[in-house]
Amino acid sequence: MTLANNTLPEIRRGKLKSLLREGKTVRVLEAHNGLSGIVANDAKVEGILEDAKVAREFDAIWESSLTDSASKGHPDIEVVSFDSRLHTIQEILAVTSKPLIVDGDTGGDANNFEYMVSKLERAGVSAVIIEDKVFPKRNSLEAGTQQTLADPDVFAQKIKRGKNVLSTEDFMIIARLESLIAGKGLEDALARAKTYLLAGVDGIMIHSKSKNPEEILQFAQSYRHLLRELDLDKPLVCVPTTYNTITEEELSAAGFRIIIYANHLLRAAYKSMIEVSKTLLLNQRSFEADPLCASVREIFKAVGFLDIKEKDQQDEQLANIPVIIPAAGEDPILKPLLNGKPKAMMEIAGTTLLQRQISTLNQANLTDITVVAGYAHDQMKAESVAILNNADYKNGSMLHSIFTAREKMNNGFLMLYSDILLENHIITQLMDCKEDIVLVADNTIQYQRAEEGKVLDFIISKNKRPPSRRRISVVYDNILAKIGNKINPETATHEFIGLGKFSKTGAEQFIQTYKDCVQNYKGKFQEADDIARFTFTDLIQEMIDRGFVINFLEIHQGWLEIHREEDIALANKFL
Repeated sequence: MTLANNTLPEIRRGKLKSLLREGKTVRVLEAHNGLSGIVANDAKVEGILEDAKVAREFDAIWESSLTDSASKGHPDIEVVSFDSRLHTIQEILAVTSKPLIVDGDTGGDANNFEYMVSKLERAGVSAVIIEDKVFPKRNSLEAGTQQTLADPDVFAQKIKRGKNVLSTEDFMIIARLESLIAGKGLEDALARAKTYLLAGVDGIMIHSKSKNPEEILQFAQSYRHLLRELDLDKPLVCVPTTYNTITEEELSAAGFRIIIYANHLLRAAYKSMIEVSKTLLLNQRSFEADPLCASVREIFKAVGFLDIKEKDQQDEQLANIPVIIPAAGEDPILKPLLNGKPKAMMEIAGTTLLQRQISTLNQANLTDITVVAGYAHDQMKAESVAILNNADYKNGSMLHSIFTAREKMNNGFLMLYSDILLENHIITQLMDCKEDIVLVADNTIQYQRAEEGKVLDFIISKNKRPPSRRRISVVYDNILAKIGNKINPETATHEFIGLGKFSKTGAEQFIQTYKDCVQNYKGKFQEADDIARFTFTDLIQEMIDRGFVINFLEIHQGWLEIHREEDIALANKFL
């Protein structure tokens, strides 16, 4: 379970009444176990709609008899005991913080109902909705099912007894009218509503299985007159399962205060499970089913496992994480200016490029720095760093230089290209990232064209969405879909700056993928003409293709790659 939504019963119980007092139309989503409870509690969309910031989420959770029964493999006929229902309710309460409304079926007889409301109130539930049918009820949505309504006076007495055993004013008892379901018509529904309101019920739910919302809108209009007649203010509830073309805005305008999406998470889960199971059978492997499934990491995140992992890694994160700087290659463009020195030894405003990188890292308390040299390695000098020599640097790529420092990777590491200058805050932001693999990506390319002839490592974000004034743009995690220098700049969303962070788990994934590629592949690989010279971005793309999640930290400028004479002049000017 996740501890993020932990709340006490006495705090949660009154939340539904508070929302109603504020005049809010309460949007409610069904849950049938702990995981679906987390989804209902945390689901949110936000963005811009008609130039205004918009955020939408569900205000409360509906524990449904139908979906609870179905998730246990039983029909919705009150065959599942209340103790079993209460176990599900406790599962949902343990991982959520929003008010919970319970589908109480018929409530049983008056004695059973007293115990039901007492237990629900004590647990922190905000409301129970009971339907005016005789026990054992039959689900209302199946055509041709015999529906037998309870005597309204007997049902009203059950409501009174339930109200009398409550210990607080927070808990609500809502009566669900089945007159339209049973074909009894509008007048019967209104008569029953009046009887239940006079008995002290806290709200009325009108139920319908018609695909046309007309009959519930007619009831809503008559219900307003009834409330004025009785001088009462009791919320009206609806469940637009069959009449699903009507919008929340229209329902709210008609007078509905609580709108319940009563079974959609279970129905969606069931359909997906059928599709996945058939896909597995057809293909006799799981590869084709992966796009239909959430990643294991998404489940870990939802149920709080990643929070535990983060706590376990806190000491590790506070430790001095190793930094690997691959600096073995010879730069053919700047070679005339270097006088036989490695590029990292180039002076920028009186200080070597490498020493400037070391200073930036030290300010973030990163002092365990390993530089991998190659070309002119005997001239690579810097204080307080380890220098390794990649003698075979001509026959590989920067990636092979990184793996020259393989022993520094075991507990996680930072990787920094040797020709990058960057502002201190970028390192600080990167260190705060909790994901297993995070690359730093500049979004400047979205606002200006890439320079002609300059080789850049482009990125395409997995969740990039084009802007739209009338659509809510969902906020997603920053995840890579593609990386490489042969990506069309017009489709790129970011540029990789040459800085990345790997947790212990991320480093293990990185190392294992590298080993597998070296041992089992020949010839062309990703963007490389030959596996012998595949690059860091080739390996990252291979990891993405294998299903590993690669995150990115989005920045806007604040760094400079020393690639040409103009870059040196610019760096000298600013430094």
